[in-house]
Amino acid sequence: MVPLPSVQYGAVAPPPSAASAAKSADPQSFARFMLEAIDEVNAMQQNADRAVEQLMTGEDVNFAEVFTSVQKADMSFRMLLQIRNKMLQAYEEIKDIRI
Repeated sequence: MVPLPSVQYGAVAPPPSAASAAKSADPQSFARFMLEAIDEVNAMQQNADRAVEQLMTGEDVNFAEVFTSVQKADMSFRMLLQIRNKMLQAYEEIKDIRI
């Protein structure tokens, strides 16, 4: 018989240290994340525009790749728009809280 590994039931992972909790709650990291996401969506939009332009001017491009890049750019933009909407909704809820 193969011995079973010992398992400690009810074992809980140690809580994160205060330094790592503060690092994850850093507003600069969230702002940096959002700016990087906006830049990435912008790059996808530009790539899709370039691909459509190449297709329309008759250059040798794969139609499936053009379609895929346009769809990816559209989906990324819609996701970013939903994130913005959720952030505005959260802001409105926080603004309405009476202190």
